[in-house]
Amino acid sequence: MTRRVAMPFVTLLIACACCLTSAVAGAQPAPPPPKLEPLPDVPPPAGFTGDEDLQPQVTITERRGEKVEEARVNGRLLWVRVTPRHGRPYYLIPDQGGNTYIRRDSNETGLKVPLWLLFSW
Repeated sequence: MTRRVAMPFVTLLIACACCLTSAVAGAQPAPPPPKLEPLPDVPPPAGFTGDEDLQPQVTITERRGEKVEEARVNGRLLWVRVTPRHGRPYYLIPDQGGNTYIRRDSNETGLKVPLWLLFSW
């Protein structure tokens, strides 16, 4: 006695092939995409001055071998970067009142995202 196990598989394969050929034969090309019209020009709102006021203005001065860079936006001091002649650069960031400065080694906000090693090989 011989068992025919592959017969249902062959039947299924032929049925799939027939469906694919009928689907390909009945397929129509996709319609072309609609033509887009340009947006109308809209005037900026009153009092809008643009991005030029938001860009920091950096002033660089050099004294006795050290470089001092000051960044300001609308006249308000954001940070001061001091690069000494010998040593690593550091930042002076004004506090909320603007009377004292906080010294930092980098211009980061202080938010530290934890990084874990999950896999290693």
